Amino acid sequence: MNAASRLTLMSHDSSLASFSSAPPAIEVLSAEKIYPNGTRALLPVDLTIRQGEFITLLGPSGCGKSTLLKMIAGLEAPSDGKLMLFRRDRREKQRDLPLSFVFQEATLMPWNNVHKNVRLPLDLAGVSRGEADTRVKEILELVGLSQFGHVLPRELSGGMQMRVSIARGLVTRPRVLLMDEPFGALDEITRNKLDSDLLTLWQEQNLTVVFVTHSIHEAVFLSQRVIMMAARPGRVVDDIAITAPFPRDEAFRVSAPFTQFAQQLQHGLLAASQENP
Repeated sequence: MNAASRLTLMSHDSSLASFSSAPPAIEVLSAEKIYPNGTRALLPVDLTIRQGEFITLLGPSGCGKSTLLKMIAGLEAPSDGKLMLFRRDRREKQRDLPLSFVFQEATLMPWNNVHKNVRLPLDLAGVSRGEADTRVKEILELVGLSQFGHVLPRELSGGMQMRVSIARGLVTRPRVLLMDEPFGALDEITRNKLDSDLLTLWQEQNLTVVFVTHSIHEAVFLSQRVIMMAARPGRVVDDIAITAPFPRDEAFRVSAPFTQFAQQLQHGLLAASQENP
């Protein structure tokens, strides 16, 4: 992320106006999940996410955040209800799916260098080597890894490995980015830096992002909306707007509005942890 691009970013709220007449990016329509052993992972969930939004799923362990994210991705099928991606049923076979998933772990191939790890989705999609290499070069520059294409994953820090994972997700040029607590294992300084970089990527790439976290502070810093979930069984209990303007910087983290939003989420999380269906 270069400093010039950061300084020229405009508030993302204004860009959302251009999406007001566009169909939603994601629609979850009374989708629920019951496993074969009878475990009810999710009560019916209804959720609409507009194009260009940054949404965070927050809640106690076992509330179904990752299950809901995997259902949106098509990695888990709902037991009932349905999910729509740009008004197309997720049960349809969709080629050129405009969606990428970043997991909790970087899940890099240790025997391949950074360039080849990032290029993998393009190789699997049959993109020509020349075009693929050009796109990998562009995306590594975008995530600040242009000098590390030849390096093996074991030679990188945890934060840099997650950058590689994000680059691999972005190299396919998705419109939707799903992220399952990708920074949870990192130290606070690295995590804060990656959160800031992620917001820049979200704005520069016009992404729709759905982000899972256990961190209240991360949710406040990143989100336009926080979807609060409760457990046993998993369900949505609140939809909280984080109305602070973008871009957000380190000063926002120590501001009065940040503290107020964090307190609101803390109270909501406590209530969600104690709530019975």
